Amino acid sequence: MALAEAGACGRWFLRPPRIILFGDSITEFSFQENGWGASLAHRLARRCDILNRGLSGYNTRWAKLVLPRLIGKDSDAENTIAVTIFFGANDGALKEVNPKQHVPLDEYADNLKNMIQYLKSVDIAEDKIILVTPPPLHETSWEKECIAKGEKLNRLNIITGEYAKACVKVAGDCGTDVIDLWTLIQENKDFSCYLSDGLHLSTEGNNFLASQLWPLLERRTSTLPVLLPYWRDVDHLNPEASLLGKPCN
Repeated sequence: MALAEAGACGRWFLRPPRIILFGDSITEFSFQENGWGASLAHRLARRCDILNRGLSGYNTRWAKLVLPRLIGKDSDAENTIAVTIFFGANDGALKEVNPKQHVPLDEYADNLKNMIQYLKSVDIAEDKIILVTPPPLHETSWEKECIAKGEKLNRLNIITGEYAKACVKVAGDCGTDVIDLWTLIQENKDFSCYLSDGLHLSTEGNNFLASQLWPLLERRTSTLPVLLPYWRDVDHLNPEASLLGKPCN
């Protein structure tokens, strides 16, 4: 049977719901081995598509500009279960050392609000949006990375904490969920194990973030059906009936 004929007989082309991960390098790298995005994709296989829209090095000033190109009015908002917005690690860079990525704290908060408002304008409501604060910075480890590149230490954990607090406040003001990764990770006094280089997440950090996100996503996805029947349930004598929903001639 040709694919076109199969499509005409029943539900050949299926559009599973989706979760969009929007953020900087910590999101872009989340599909690497043991990444938090890969972990979520594994848990939700055959029930929900996980779309990685991480952009390494980006800050909220750039992110708010490109968001409409990534999620538009024709993007089937009804089919979107959740959107994570995970920025701040670059916004909080020190202006005097890294002016290209730095975004002032007030503008950072306004940019997050702008992105939330945009998503609402394309029918992705605030109850589908999850903000994630930047993780803490382990300065000793990150300084080694900077020195290896011939640069000065360009971030400070106390400054990153201010951006994390601003992110939490925006979530409260706008009615979205939030994961305060900066605070949660530092509940472990030696939090360096959660970071691979002082800034990006290690395997342990990726697992931790996935464990924090999962309860929020599980309640949004728990009733989703599995995509297509389990293989043992397919009638091998009449697979059209099992896979397309009705027999074909």
